Amino acid sequence: MTRNMLEIDDLTPDELMAVLAAADADPAPQVLAGRGAALVFAKPSNRTRSSTEMAVVQLGGHPVSIAAAEIGLGTRETVEDVARTLGCFHRVLCARVFEHDVLDRMVAALEGEGMDVPVVNLLSDDGHPCQALADLLTLRQELGGVDGRTVAWVGDANNVARSMALGVLALGGRVRLASPAGYTFDESTLERLHLAADAGGGSLEVCDRPEAAVEDADAVATDVWASMGREDEAAARRRAFGGWTVTGELLELSAPTGILLHCLPAHRGEEVSAEALEGPRSRVWRQATNRMHAIRGLFVWLLQEGGAAT
Repeated sequence: MTRNMLEIDDLTPDELMAVLAAADADPAPQVLAGRGAALVFAKPSNRTRSSTEMAVVQLGGHPVSIAAAEIGLGTRETVEDVARTLGCFHRVLCARVFEHDVLDRMVAALEGEGMDVPVVNLLSDDGHPCQALADLLTLRQELGGVDGRTVAWVGDANNVARSMALGVLALGGRVRLASPAGYTFDESTLERLHLAADAGGGSLEVCDRPEAAVEDADAVATDVWASMGREDEAAARRRAFGGWTVTGELLELSAPTGILLHCLPAHRGEEVSAEALEGPRSRVWRQATNRMHAIRGLFVWLLQEGGAAT
């Protein structure tokens, strides 16, 4: 059976641990030897493109990055036709999109043709599971894992926050979410997070102040206040998020060995201060490097251990 990864909780806790273990494999098994990997980018990328292309190369494959204008996703060709066409040539299909439904349609189209081609979410408006894998890998390296650890999220409750929280909770971690009024998760997302906590042995707490979330936390994470596609809200969000910057002073409230995570790109002076981002608690460059290791581990699991035929 073909396994896909559209959100982090598509994997069980044991499967998550297997992916993280595969990320550390050296040398990497050549599960893509002589095969292609289609990387569709409806949104621009920096870390995602570089990390995914290099992961494919390290697994012996050939990455083909495709910009939105080249295929006219949903305009020149239907999402279904794009997926089926790419499935004729590639062993795996990865996509960075706006609407999450595009990924679901790709999966359905490939399954409808009986094509054994996993679909991987490189980012959608709903989630960023590959970033969450890199976050979990970084926390494992820095803290020995997340079981029993506290991870604080300060800022916009966005797609990155959701995927990270789902992953941490699945592995038994404690998550504290702090967002200004009107910028936290809706009830359905909070219910999903609570279910993940119940299943994984973690816990979820929603805070109304950044100080409450950060106190004695093992890791503090944040992201831009206006995510890609919401640039028109930037001015209003700067006003709403006043006082929510992760500063060096705020980080001092975390555990003595507490670390800072940020998926990048960063807007210094907005969601994070330059002092904090460049300071001794920052692990953002290890986190960025782990994007490559994490997705390499995911490909290995999907194509070898996850049950997909090779």
